[in-house]
Amino acid sequence: MKSLELVKAHCDVPCGIYDPISAQIAALSVIRVIDLMEGLEKSNSLEYVNTISRHVAVKEDEAEKVKHEVRIIWGDFIKPPMVEKYPNVHELVHRIMALGSANRQHISRAKAVDLLEAVNEFAEIFWALKEVETKKVKANYAPNEEIVVPA
Repeated sequence: MKSLELVKAHCDVPCGIYDPISAQIAALSVIRVIDLMEGLEKSNSLEYVNTISRHVAVKEDEAEKVKHEVRIIWGDFIKPPMVEKYPNVHELVHRIMALGSANRQHISRAKAVDLLEAVNEFAEIFWALKEVETKKVKANYAPNEEIVVPA
């Protein structure tokens, strides 16, 4: 059996591929699913139970996806010199983690909007660290909330 040489890697993916848009889309999805759930007419039918169950599963998956995507950028991209420039980034990531969990536990549009706003704040920091100007735009699909994108 041939022995392996010691290998070192800088990050999980090639530099430059990180992008908070996946977290933003997941946060938008949480809001959208909550809107759909709130629009359902409640009943005891199997159809309603099936639909609500599927919506809950998607909401939970998307909230977890937000946490995952932010955690990857925070852990692999954000370095100590960047934290010096944005000392609130650790608190912001912690808040996103807590809001992600809250959105898994509850059905609250307000909490979902809070999650999106926190992820947008994270996106602003991310793009500023890459020296990319940003702008806020309304998503072109429901729930039509604002997201931060490169200008």
